[in-house]
Parts: sequence; C-alpha cells; structure tokens
Amino acid sequence: MKINREIPALALACALLAMAAPAQAATPAAEGSLLGKYRAVLTLPDGELPFGLELRREGDATVGYLQNAAERVRLSEVTISGSHVEIRMPGYLNRIIADATAGTLRGELERTRPGAVVQHIPLLATTGARYRFFPTADPQPASVSGRWAVDFRDPGDGSVEKGIGEFTQRGDRVTGTFLAETGDHRYLEGQVRGSELYLSTFDGAHVFLYHAQLTAAGTLQGDFWSGLTGHETWTGVRNSHAALPDAYALTHMRDPNQRFVVRFPDQTGAEVGTDDPRFQGKVLIVTLAGSWCPNCHDEAAFLEPFYREYRSRGVEVISLMFEYFGEFPQAAAATSRFRQHYGIDYTTLIAGISDKQDAAARLPMLQRVVAYPTTLFIDRSGHVRRIHTGFSGPGTGAHYEQLVREFRSETDRLLAGS
Repeated sequence: MKINREIPALALACALLAMAAPAQAATPAAEGSLLGKYRAVLTLPDGELPFGLELRREGDATVGYLQNAAERVRLSEVTISGSHVEIRMPGYLNRIIADATAGTLRGELERTRPGAVVQHIPLLATTGARYRFFPTADPQPASVSGRWAVDFRDPGDGSVEKGIGEFTQRGDRVTGTFLAETGDHRYLEGQVRGSELYLSTFDGAHVFLYHAQLTAAGTLQGDFWSGLTGHETWTGVRNSHAALPDAYALTHMRDPNQRFVVRFPDQTGAEVGTDDPRFQGKVLIVTLAGSWCPNCHDEAAFLEPFYREYRSRGVEVISLMFEYFGEFPQAAAATSRFRQHYGIDYTTLIAGISDKQDAAARLPMLQRVVAYPTTLFIDRSGHVRRIHTGFSGPGTGAHYEQLVREFRSETDRLLAGS
C-alpha cells in the first residue's frame, strides 16, 4: 500500500484519550468475567471502525481472536491483571491496552508507524453485540456484489492507484477485498444500508475503514481511511473484466546481465551477502519485506513452509527487511519478533527503512521499488529471471491460489535450469 497524506490536527485530537485504571491482583473470577465475544470499535477521525474480538481460555492460557469476514487472527500474547488487559498483535509491535467495566473494554490501540511514531487510537469493545455496523439488517439493501474497477485518489497530490473491488453480498452483509498494484487489502467485512456501503478491517496492522454511496448511475463513490492519518477518495465502476497491470512487469533489472549481489547485516549484526558460499549454485528467492507490512505477513506465512519443502532441492530464501526504524537494534528486534511468529528458518537481513525511495537507493540495480513485498526469482548463476510486485494473500481467494501455482512453477523452472 502507498503512504497516504496526514491529517495531523484530527490525529492529535484522537490521540488525547488516556485510560489509567489501577491494576488489581489477577484472580480466576476476574479473568473469567472478561472472557467472551466483543463488538470492538476503533474511533478514527472520520468514523467508527468495527471488528470482532474474542477472549477465551485454551488450556492454561488466555488467548484472543480478531475476526473479519472469514479470517480469525489468533492472539497468543494476552495479559490480564485484574480488570486491565494488554494484547500484543502477532508479529507486529502494535498492542491493545484496555480496562474492563460492566461488560465493556475501554482503552486504545497503540499502533507503531514509520519513524517509530506511535498512534493512540481510542477503542471501545462491548460484549453481547454481534453486528458489524448496524444492529438491524436493511430488508432491501442495494446490491454491490461483483467486480468493480476502482480508482483510489490521494486528495493531497492527486495521485491515483488502480484497484479492483470484489464483493460478495448476502442480505445486507458484504465481504470481499480490494486488489491493487501494491497489494490486497485483505479480509473486509461490512454492511449495506440503503444505497450506502460500509466496510472495515482491523487485523493487527491494517486499520481500514470504507464508506461509499451507490449513485443513480450505478457507480460507487466514497472515502477510504487508514488509521489516524490516511485518507483517500475512491470510485468504483462495475466491470467483470477489470484487470490490474501485470505484476511481473512493474519493475525490472536496469541491466539484465548484471548478477544480483547485495550484502546486509542479519538480526544478529553479522554481514551476509547473496554471493556467500552457502548461496552459490542455489536458486534464490529474494523478497523485499517489513514486519509492519500485512501483505508481507501473508507472504511469510506461505514462504516458511515453502522453504522447508524446497530447501533440500537447492532453494534458498532471503528476506530483505525494510523496517520503520533507522536504528539497527530496533529494526533487528522487530525482525526477530516477525521471525519468531512465523517460525522462520530462512535468512532475514536488515536492509533499510520502510521507504520505497530508500529501498531503491539501496538496490540501485532495480529500475524502481513499487511495493512491499517485491519478490525476485534468481537463477543458479545469480541472475534475476523474474520480479513480482505485491502479494495477493488468502483474502483474495482464487487470486492467491493462482499466485501460489505461479510461484511454484517459476521455482521448478529455475531448478530445472530453464
């Protein structure tokens, strides 16, 4: 996803919420009273973003789940002390901090952003409510099912990113996602109220809220908010043949005859290069990623079992991590947390900060860097054969399945020397 313009005054106003209930000694009864399913809401400058949250016991541990459409994100780091709850997001530096009173959790989401800036987004979660945006269903909602050609426009600089909306609707309930050149928006869930569409997701990193009006002409026109500081407008036109540019054609090597050689420190500080002996004669999959990037999380969830399957055949994977932090210790800690969450056994190197211009400067052999992740397929001689921009994750359904087939096919072809 591209970086959106900021709305500093509104963001500052929302950041003033502070919750400081005194901690009490934890007891089984107190903890048990906090378990259950919640309708959680994050308050953004331009509206409320709802998502599902559940706290439950599994064995001897208290765990949580974030729910958006078909996805349930497991939260294994839940700490309850009396009425105080802290939940760390899996593989991210973000966390929920809240206090419980009378069936509610009230607090905030601490969300780490570029430059180590921490956003404080107000949160309220209530037990017993199961709806997304509206407690009663609209008996005659407009239909938004199908495939839409979408333009996301930054009001600040006027830049436009092309996308595709794919929605499934049952009654007034809508699920689906947006695909874009820079990656998909993952699992979205919402409702249609009259001719208005509402969608949202909070998956531990994405804080996405959408609202659009279905016009008399049959187009969708609305707004897209990301966290406290991001805002774009968007329009959609029904188009069953809508397509994005070829993800393998968005960037390339400036000199296709040049071998891909880089050297960066791993999370321990040891220098590692793609021309080191352990990578010689191997097929290399090199990905530009970051622990802050949800699409990179989807790719890592695929890459780790893929690597365990293919490494004995002569495949190595190297992830060049571009983190929010310019200081190495912080970047290394974020990468280590990412590795631990996915049980990563392949190589991760600290390559730079989460800025596409910085990445392009550190990788001058590439024409440009369009998105995280970007994945390079490199043959046994060290030459880049293909470059794929973005990653269509499981939330895109058939698009993810197609990407997995292409990924395997390309790797098999390189292993065969073709």
